[in-house]
Amino acid sequence: MPGPVLQAKEIYKSFGRRKVLQGVSFSVAPGTLVGIVGENGAGKTTLLRILTGELQPGRGDVFRQGKVGYCPQTVVLNDSLTVDQHLDFFRAAYNIDNLHRADELIEKLNYGNYRREFIANLSGGTKQKLNLTLALMHQPELLLLDEPYQGFDWEAYLCFWDTVTELRKHSCSVLIISHLFFEQKHFDELYRLREGRMRIEDAIDI
Repeated sequence: MPGPVLQAKEIYKSFGRRKVLQGVSFSVAPGTLVGIVGENGAGKTTLLRILTGELQPGRGDVFRQGKVGYCPQTVVLNDSLTVDQHLDFFRAAYNIDNLHRADELIEKLNYGNYRREFIANLSGGTKQKLNLTLALMHQPELLLLDEPYQGFDWEAYLCFWDTVTELRKHSCSVLIISHLFFEQKHFDELYRLREGRMRIEDAIDI
């Protein structure tokens, strides 16, 4: 049986005297969907930044396997560039030959009419769709998402879950961090982050 694509071991992180994470440990197996829920300020985004390598833990280790896709909660896009220009930039950054996967995602998420629009003119939901496309266009084995459907309308929300289901069928693991989950039935494992510690929960408790 293959090992986990992501593993966190005894992760600690403090900012000054504020202890944000206190010994967080968990793993993500191939092709699984894992959720981490917690109140605002619980340390969810700090944990995700550590998992991606963007932030160093005070103590502990993170192990990752394969290509990683990452959607931060705050969309990091350039207002002076178009959607297509972002796609070209990320294609070069990922060193991939074409935009076939990006084209598929844009059609699925239904925002092809905005490809020549500047980011400054897009709605928050459309920016999130582009953010997700950029995270997936290189076909990662692990996708890390922070409040990924913020700003989505109902149709886009349903499309998001269809996309996650498709990813899992192709053995891509997905980790979603959120302050609230409405689709508990989709998850293989759910954790609650509270006071710097994490424990596994039954879906009915979330």
